[in-house]
Amino acid sequence: MKNFYAFVLTILSVGILSAGNPDRQGEAGAAQLLMVPWARMAGLHALNTSSISGVEAMRLNVAGLSRIHRTEINIAHTRYLDGAGINFNAFGLAQKVGANGALGLSLMSIDFGDINVTTDAFPEGTGATFSPSYFNIGLGYSHLFANKVSVGMLVRGVSEGLSNLNAFGVALDAGVQYVTGERDNFKLGISLRNIGGPLKFDGEGVTLEVPNPNDNGTTIRVRNRVSQFELPSTLNIGLSYDFYIGQRNRITALGNFTSNSFSRDNLGGGLELSIREMFMVRGAYRYEIGASNATAVDAPLYTGLAAGASLVLPISKEHKNRTFAIDYGYRVTKIYQGSHNIGVRFNL
Repeated sequence: MKNFYAFVLTILSVGILSAGNPDRQGEAGAAQLLMVPWARMAGLHALNTSSISGVEAMRLNVAGLSRIHRTEINIAHTRYLDGAGINFNAFGLAQKVGANGALGLSLMSIDFGDINVTTDAFPEGTGATFSPSYFNIGLGYSHLFANKVSVGMLVRGVSEGLSNLNAFGVALDAGVQYVTGERDNFKLGISLRNIGGPLKFDGEGVTLEVPNPNDNGTTIRVRNRVSQFELPSTLNIGLSYDFYIGQRNRITALGNFTSNSFSRDNLGGGLELSIREMFMVRGAYRYEIGASNATAVDAPLYTGLAAGASLVLPISKEHKNRTFAIDYGYRVTKIYQGSHNIGVRFNL
């Protein structure tokens, strides 16, 4: 247990040191790292730091990666800001390694659709189109100690760019989960996400063709100076408690605090009702601290409410832990028609 408390103190210390201040709000880039690709996680507004497990844990608290039976596969699709034409897809694989360890791989790619190319001469469009490329891939490992404490770390590559412009960086995640109680009712989770060096765009897109000041009628190519941008680091601290109704039915209450280095901090809570671990409904509310003083421009994108459901079906009579699941999550937004997440999971 001494190692556990030392790990928690380390996570908290690094998180406090990396936390920002109001003067830094809005300065970070790589916002794709804060997007939620998984449906169960979306239905709880990403407040389940303490109880998240399997593939989805690689997006919030990698310590939960090892809390799987053997193999988990997750495939998900998100309609981000429904009506904006932005979608993203995600794939994740988690595999037990030995008795207590687990390795995981996660990928996410954003599709912005076709965007019209505009110039000074053709502000309505040239007839050509382009589509930015946003992609990230993560490789994580988690280890479970006596079913009570799990710790994990993840390395994620982040890529953003166009055909002639690109930025690439590496982000690190770390997390811990602690479970106790007669039926493992009480859970505590702490995670530190998106820690890494700054990114900077580079490529032919940062050069411009301008008139040559020493020779009328000719042009020269000059290179613009490009500023770096930081990763959106976050510290999550979450608690949850399972209330059992009989042997198979469960109500989970959870709460979570998120400290954001480059935006306002978040506080929220949620509930999940599980019937025989086959049908789940969930809902959550997240509040952005200080948002009551925000203007219409800098008000939070997600206005507070989220909800979702899951249907879990067995695929083997001999092995009850082998299941197929369909997940759905919805979050209300201040613009457009909210964000919809849908996914399928295989536990093998």
